[in-house]
Amino acid sequence: MNPPRSQSSSSLGNLLPLPLPGSPASSWSLYRARLLSFLRNPETSVFIAFWLFGLINNVLYVLLLSAAQDLVGSAVPKGVVLLADVLPSFVTKLVAPYFIHRVPYEIRILVFVVLSAGGMLLVALTPGNSSVALKMVGVILASFSSGGGELSFLGLTHYYGHMSLAAWGSGTGGAGLVGAGLYVAMTDWIGMSVKSSLLVSALLPGVMLLAFFVVLPRGLLREGRKGDYERVPEMEGDDDAEGFADVPAGAASASLLAPGPSVASTAYAKDYGKVTFWGNVRRARSLFFPYMLPLLLVYVAEYTINQGVAPTLLFPLEQSPFSEFRSFYPFYGFLYQVGVFVSRSSTPWIRIHHLYLPSLLQVANLVLLTLHALLNFIPSVYLIFVIVFWEGLLGGAVYVNTFAEIMENVPAEDREFSLGATSVSDSGGICIAGFVGMVLEVYLCNWQVQQGRDYCRRIEGS
Repeated sequence: MNPPRSQSSSSLGNLLPLPLPGSPASSWSLYRARLLSFLRNPETSVFIAFWLFGLINNVLYVLLLSAAQDLVGSAVPKGVVLLADVLPSFVTKLVAPYFIHRVPYEIRILVFVVLSAGGMLLVALTPGNSSVALKMVGVILASFSSGGGELSFLGLTHYYGHMSLAAWGSGTGGAGLVGAGLYVAMTDWIGMSVKSSLLVSALLPGVMLLAFFVVLPRGLLREGRKGDYERVPEMEGDDDAEGFADVPAGAASASLLAPGPSVASTAYAKDYGKVTFWGNVRRARSLFFPYMLPLLLVYVAEYTINQGVAPTLLFPLEQSPFSEFRSFYPFYGFLYQVGVFVSRSSTPWIRIHHLYLPSLLQVANLVLLTLHALLNFIPSVYLIFVIVFWEGLLGGAVYVNTFAEIMENVPAEDREFSLGATSVSDSGGICIAGFVGMVLEVYLCNWQVQQGRDYCRRIEGS
């Protein structure tokens, strides 16, 4: 049995226009009917569900990085938080693709929610900077959830088509923006304590339950999984036109990414009972140079900037918009996440097929900002703001376009595995950056102090 085609023949865009105010058709009843029609459309539900998956799966990760300074203080390198936030995720992505397909998505969602909420509660309720190790245990629990969630939701896009991938990418970009902005808003603008901010954040994973069990049309997933088990390679020659669509027709017609040739006409040919470990290893090796390596490079560069260099990109307060030195770091994170959100939402309009170019540009950003931390030649903090925003644009573009390339170019029978397996590159790059950043931040701060710029030592007292 194959995944059924969507019954909706209209695209997502065709449902959006509503009657203009003042026209004969602008009565509230007609407006409400059109709005309900839009919200009940399966394609709309898929988009909203995957956007929420991307948002919530990544938002706690961003919140914890934004709170790194407040969690461990200036005496402990922020790379410690980064490693605790990403190393378990990396291990999960490295190992789980070879067995996680045997765990139903329904069970995975419940596990992810429990781990995320429990980890945030542990971080929030652990008192003071004296219990850094216990706080890191909470960060680790949330990291396991984030890693398993990313590879699972990316694999799930295989059943829902390109629109779900575009929604996931936009949601993950939104997570950066919401996570960094929410922490700045709660702690700086509203004046909430760090503990209260983290307790509020512990409620967010519950949104994933709503998105999966209420919003997402799970009939497509159930039928798709039946097709995975019942469709065998010998049936690929079947000339039944209904059997050759690996994504719902409605999703393809309304997709935000134009499907490539392998998307349009490749049958399901996967049989999990016959998949071997070494077969998956061979599939993973074929992904390394075209997809994994550029994603790895961009994450090494940008997270070395974020965790190793950004804490030392400080200026005299009178030359900045801030009243204290601790405000530089979370604001850099916020600007970076704005850039990530913009680029991860851009694939419906802009596609990048040569993934190494933005990756190498990100390496150039790392070199530039490291040299400034040493030599202090960039005259204004506002130029740093622009560079950090550009850094976010490059990082988000490589991420979402890597998976878009896989969706378009990898055969359908390998696509679900490939989407999940390639996600190990971002976590691997962040792990490398975490180790580099711990050393680099300490070195750069010591160098600046020797040159008479002791701002990095004055963060706690500012």
